[in-house]
Amino acid sequence: MQVALDDRDIRMLQILATEGRIAKTELARRVNLSATPCGERLKRLEQSGLITGYRAEVALARIAPHITVFVLVELEAHRADSFSLFERHIAGCDEVTSSWAIGGGFDYLLQVLTRDIASYQLLIDGLLEARIGLKRYFTYVVTKATKATAPPLALLLEPPTE
Repeated sequence: MQVALDDRDIRMLQILATEGRIAKTELARRVNLSATPCGERLKRLEQSGLITGYRAEVALARIAPHITVFVLVELEAHRADSFSLFERHIAGCDEVTSSWAIGGGFDYLLQVLTRDIASYQLLIDGLLEARIGLKRYFTYVVTKATKATAPPLALLLEPPTE
């Protein structure tokens, strides 16, 4: 369902995507509304499913050693039941923090967050032993995060240029 958004709604979503813990009064001030109408808009955005949750960005390096790994996955078979089996299994793997079905030669891109390479290898060994149709995989270890931002909502909502 498409939800009609005006400039204030978009601005609210942009602010919340980068500062989810902002006080409602401050959010209202920044979008030039009083608190009650701002709260009503916020509730409408939540109820419509445009805001799916709030979360904190955690400084993992200050908590525990870890690595981030991106994994390109190719499945043995390309049938609906093969994809479903793989996706159900991955949903239960806590170390897999994101998973995307992709086109272009591979079937999935996984983001894995785990303690170290040995833990990552245990995860991969478990995926191979689970017989979930994993044909081959390619591992890319993140050496440094260089950018992580909120989605560019205003840019995405601009009319296409000719």
